[in-house]
Amino acid sequence: MKGREKLLVGCIESCDLPDLEISDLHIRVDTGAKTSSLHVDNISRFKKAGKVWVKFDLHPEIHSVNSVLTCRALLRDVRTVKSSNGSVEERYVIRTLIRLGGEEWPIDITLTNRSDMSYLMLLGREAMGERLLVDPSASFLLADE
Repeated sequence: MKGREKLLVGCIESCDLPDLEISDLHIRVDTGAKTSSLHVDNISRFKKAGKVWVKFDLHPEIHSVNSVLTCRALLRDVRTVKSSNGSVEERYVIRTLIRLGGEEWPIDITLTNRSDMSYLMLLGREAMGERLLVDPSASFLLADE
């Protein structure tokens, strides 16, 4: 990213995950978290063309449990993750594109139950790379882009 300006983001932003057909997803930007995570339900593995995939449901409208989107993605990895409350769990990892502030890049996301959290997705340090600067006192800095 030498020579490129970093995107300035707030602690809450809105992004698209075009590979999963998700748009305007409100996310928590968290420099304290290494990995990104997405709240999903009904995770299952299946094989397609000799490769392992995962199928999962998510509710893109946080206030409407009746709105369900079923997604499929190639399984990239299984990782052991320690959550902020200290619990350890194995999570499926997928790679998908994120679109944020007019830019797009691939990120790894762990799939988990975040039902006790305020936001369906947490964007961690690995996904930010050298692309973002975070202003923790602001929200939706990219809303007009």
